[in-house]
Amino acid sequence: MVGERYEVEVGAVAHGGGHCVARHDGRVLFVRHALPGERVIAEITDGTTKSRFLRADAVEILEPAKERIAPPCPFAGPGKCGGCDWQHVTPGGQRKLKGQVLTEQLAKLAGLTPAEAGWDGSVEPVGGKLPPGAVPAWRTRVQYAVDPATGAVGLRKHRSHDIQPVDRCLIAAEGVTELGIESRSWPGVASVDVVAATGSSDRQVILVPAPGAQLPLVELDRPVSISRIDEHDNFHRVHGRTFVREVAADRTWRVSNGGFWQIHPQAPDTLVGAVLDGLDPQWGESALDLYCGVGLFAGALAERVGDEGAVLGIESSKQAVLDARHNLAALENVQVECDKVETLLPRTGITETDLIVLDPPRAGAGRETVAHLAGLAARRIAYVACDPAALARDLAYFREGGYRPVSLRAFDLFPMTHHFECVAILEPVQG
Repeated sequence: MVGERYEVEVGAVAHGGGHCVARHDGRVLFVRHALPGERVIAEITDGTTKSRFLRADAVEILEPAKERIAPPCPFAGPGKCGGCDWQHVTPGGQRKLKGQVLTEQLAKLAGLTPAEAGWDGSVEPVGGKLPPGAVPAWRTRVQYAVDPATGAVGLRKHRSHDIQPVDRCLIAAEGVTELGIESRSWPGVASVDVVAATGSSDRQVILVPAPGAQLPLVELDRPVSISRIDEHDNFHRVHGRTFVREVAADRTWRVSNGGFWQIHPQAPDTLVGAVLDGLDPQWGESALDLYCGVGLFAGALAERVGDEGAVLGIESSKQAVLDARHNLAALENVQVECDKVETLLPRTGITETDLIVLDPPRAGAGRETVAHLAGLAARRIAYVACDPAALARDLAYFREGGYRPVSLRAFDLFPMTHHFECVAILEPVQG
């Protein structure tokens, strides 16, 4: 059915992928580049006559929604770059869509209204106000794919290995753009991963060579560290440092080997602020920081609970644990251990704690881990979530364990995409 076109009325926004729901002849269509309430011509991009649902792009807009704008990026649109979902929507309209997704997931998976979740229904903008039509350049890490035939860089098309060549990514942070990655050829390279640290001048380029190819000599427009990843996913320094220094929460953080760090420049401080406001840590309390990465929340908690308090961080990435121990070496009340949360936590012998922060991967923490956490009698739990469905599922599990959300905040840390971040604060149900 790929290539067939239908005139459809567009319904509600759906979770994931930046698409909205439409129907044709009783069959569901997930339509990208559309908005709720629009009438569009939808071209099928994926599916057969036997498929339960079809994927489609809105290739012609017959009746536009009031939030629709012309995409500022020339590479956004049907069949083009898949990096942004909502270049065709006003900033306020994007946040409204994200709020609708969160509302729907809370209702469907947790049985909660926004009021019951302690949420005011808004998705909070992060960063200063921009002039009309300007695109926030927030993405401090960009992974470019390389066209093997030409050596030109680009970005993947939606749900595809095909490459859209680009000469500039509008949402890339200035520190990425200034390296001039798009203006040069990359023969023998499969991908170019660029990291521009916030708060320091550190820039890192991580190359994956094409199979059997020799790495080219790399000369860029700014000082930069170069590393490569071999066919076994091992990290090798070519020149410069193997890490970047990020600055957040009044501390400098070492992040090595292209490891995880929030990619919006203001995300770390925004999330730390929301977690500390919600938990209100007290001197002498004990805390757990689960899926702790390089130690961002553990460091913030340790300073609040003081010398008489204690913080245990658990993280499965060996390199992140090494970084966390380096980053927090001056804080004697912090311990960071390397293992999966679900494996190590039961072995610690910890039966109670005052505070818990968890920032699990996109799939969430899951029923078993949540049940264990609910049994530790924490007075407050902060759940940092990058996926609203996983958050809602885990909130339902927490309810089974006797915890309820008392506040929920959502932050627009990924403008132009369907992604956003949430911080939920949970407390034991009284009585």
